[in-house]
Amino acid sequence: MASKVNRVTVDLSAYPDLVVIYLGMRVNRLRGMKTVFSFGPRIGLLLHENLILSLFPLHVGMRQYWRDFESLEAWARSMPHQKWWTDFIRDSGGTGFWHETYFKHGGIEAIYDDIPSPLGLAKFAPTQPARGAMFSARRRLQLEGEARVKGPVSEEDLG
Repeated sequence: MASKVNRVTVDLSAYPDLVVIYLGMRVNRLRGMKTVFSFGPRIGLLLHENLILSLFPLHVGMRQYWRDFESLEAWARSMPHQKWWTDFIRDSGGTGFWHETYFKHGGIEAIYDDIPSPLGLAKFAPTQPARGAMFSARRRLQLEGEARVKGPVSEEDLG
């Protein structure tokens, strides 16, 4: 006998500025295994979920729910993320990193670092260098104002 589908939805009215971000690390070289396994959720936010995107090549990810962009941006510019990101930009440790960020009231931004083949939004939308106005998430989103904390790596640091 068929049973009825139990359909539910969510009331997000308590989270008017909700941000959902998907992040991933892909192993590009054998030494990337060490990099991937040394990285873990060391953050405070509404919710963090681990994802396995593929086993070969190993590609792990996470989905995070943040109260608002300002909370996400403040965390991204603080320790330990700030050190991790600075180190990654100098040496990716045999991995590639990406994120795609989605906003409840509209707006999407993404970055792909050392990802050898297109994934996600980059599979159908043209890519461009993450320089100038495309260097930071705040600028990619065309948000007003400045971040409260300086970023871990400036565009000039990348040369």
